Amino acid sequence: METGKTRFFAWHLGLPLVFGLAIFIIFDLTSLDQTISNWLYYPAGTFPFAHDRFFENLTHRWPRIIPNWTGELALIGSALSFIWPLLKPEGHGGLIRRLEALRIAPILRFTTQHRRDFLFIVVAFAVTTGMIHFFKSHTSIYCPVETTLYGGIEDKKEWFRNFNLLHEAGAGRCWPGGHASGGFTMLALYFVARRYQWRYAKATLYASLVLGTIYGTTRIVQGWHFMSHTFWAGVIVWFSTLAVALAFYGWRQLAQPEHTKIPNTNPLGGNAVESV
Repeated sequence: METGKTRFFAWHLGLPLVFGLAIFIIFDLTSLDQTISNWLYYPAGTFPFAHDRFFENLTHRWPRIIPNWTGELALIGSALSFIWPLLKPEGHGGLIRRLEALRIAPILRFTTQHRRDFLFIVVAFAVTTGMIHFFKSHTSIYCPVETTLYGGIEDKKEWFRNFNLLHEAGAGRCWPGGHASGGFTMLALYFVARRYQWRYAKATLYASLVLGTIYGTTRIVQGWHFMSHTFWAGVIVWFSTLAVALAFYGWRQLAQPEHTKIPNTNPLGGNAVESV
């Protein structure tokens, strides 16, 4: 199992650290961010779709449904998970029979069995959101359109030069990308999938990464973020979610080889119930 542990942390901790270092070198220590935004900036003094209401709804407001509904369903699942253990055959037999007839009982058993997973998603979403807001307020970086480079009044600054650990650094709130982080929060589902060795775990990982990248890129073409803001959002969300996953599941569950079979616990059949 030590080999599995080494492989797990190499891929899930080591590789993201290398990726973060690469972002720092390629973007933060160069002018690549500005070069990319310059390519998008129209000579007339605006960014593509900067004032397009339909594009704003399509790429910024409506897509929030995906992480928002995921978080809400996890909250509902967490709340429902405490109901089934309270129902005892000797005292609630009639109610249990009615719940079975209405097909509500299987749902309650499912949420109870997967209480840890629902709570993990809730906590992971909360922690990652908190970390994003922490870095936004403690770096105080302004968006491209707010800087003098693209018609604004604020100076462009690098986050690592303006970072203040103990206090808010100013009024800017653009680093890292908040909208991109909303898509990246779906990485929580990847760790749940890994716990159960679901064969589509990697697909869940890739889909979450693509979703966050799309969320962030659409804001770049509007002038509301630099490219590196999206990548940094992904790095911060990844490490935050990984830390929560390790706290909830431990590395052994997450590092199981793909061929490992998880005991059959049919969530709709009332078998063994997991509790936190």
